[in-house]
Amino acid sequence: MDPSAPDPDAETGTDHTIVPIRIEEALGAAAMALICLISFANVVARYATNVSFAFTEEYSVFLLVFMTFVGASAAFAANEHIRITFLVQRLPRPLQQLCGVISLLATTTLFSLIVYYGGRVTYAEWYWEETTPGLGNPSWIYTIWLPILCIAILGRVLGRGWARWRRGQVL
Repeated sequence: MDPSAPDPDAETGTDHTIVPIRIEEALGAAAMALICLISFANVVARYATNVSFAFTEEYSVFLLVFMTFVGASAAFAANEHIRITFLVQRLPRPLQQLCGVISLLATTTLFSLIVYYGGRVTYAEWYWEETTPGLGNPSWIYTIWLPILCIAILGRVLGRGWARWRRGQVL
């Protein structure tokens, strides 16, 4: 393959998506805005009263993790996820296809395991009525988003793979 040829993976169109990426973008922007608002309010309160809000760290960490997984889902949907193409682009097309299939299988396996084990952790936290050390909230309220968002990522990954396969492109 000619290294100067356009990269088939560089295509970032989202015409195949059934669920609009705007959903992930809006959720990520809302999470970022809430982090900024909570942090700013905490700084102002600490400066003005010398007392810190107790809830800021717990909610900020949750929102940061939430934003990360929502961003990953959007990146997979738009085909803008991190990948190493330097060597793959120089392989013959059949080997590029093989690398794409291996990558798809590895990604699917990883996020499927996170769904499974994240679900188990969430269930255990719910069953044993675990609470967070800072605010005493039920822990499962935070951890349930891990398997839910990984299911969204899996949907995006498999949807992208299916669309590219149907068009005969390298996965």
